[in-house]
Amino acid sequence: MTELKPRKALFNPELKRRGIYVLPNLFTTAALFAGFFAIVQAMQGDFERAAMAIFIAMVLDGLDGRVARLTHTQSAFGAEYDSLSDMVSFGAAPALVMYEWALRDMGRLGWIAAFIYCAGAALRLARFNTTLEVVDKRFFQGLPSPAAAALVAGLVWVMIVSGVPGSDVRWLGCGLTLVAGITMVSNIRYYSFKDINLRKSVPFFVIAAIVLGFALVSISPEMTLFGFFVLYGLSGYVLAAIGLFKRKVA
Repeated sequence: MTELKPRKALFNPELKRRGIYVLPNLFTTAALFAGFFAIVQAMQGDFERAAMAIFIAMVLDGLDGRVARLTHTQSAFGAEYDSLSDMVSFGAAPALVMYEWALRDMGRLGWIAAFIYCAGAALRLARFNTTLEVVDKRFFQGLPSPAAAALVAGLVWVMIVSGVPGSDVRWLGCGLTLVAGITMVSNIRYYSFKDINLRKSVPFFVIAAIVLGFALVSISPEMTLFGFFVLYGLSGYVLAAIGLFKRKVA
């Protein structure tokens, strides 16, 4: 009588780990689409939609990682795909939007400023991926690329809503683009908000501040979002100045 061989298990954990998870990568793909849509709109001259698309990409980019952690579907593929998506949405798209809106008439200086921003985003993402295990999780080293993209796209959005053409603020746009690109590759530390635990109780004023934030966004989303990221961008320099002062005093 021949011995019956056991059937192979229908579920193989190893195969699952090597596969591609659909749910988190759907959010990453949506963020990539928003970045690509911003580029298309900029080429067609609709800069307000382009700026809004970059902010939508920021929201989607923030969701994909959280969805992956909540559903335990993290993967090496997802991490690499997320970086490539970020390069399009927060590297190429803001640089092209700013260039088409304000920097085109500046000639060589305009496209060099846009390239410096784009290269800064690429270097920022590459450094982030190679220092995940050694940096302090509470802080980012250099301005995060989504925040840099929010500065560039936010300026475009605010000026368009205010009726100010890009040609009138091209030097401001050029300067902001250069500062954002250089700050991304700097060693200035920025708070990451990763140590915030939403399951813990918080004081009442925190809830009141959140409600106020939603109210401000509903009244003037472009001014509120741009103002927030300007303050966030300045916070790193303030922290660096405080640290330098303390070292000199000591």
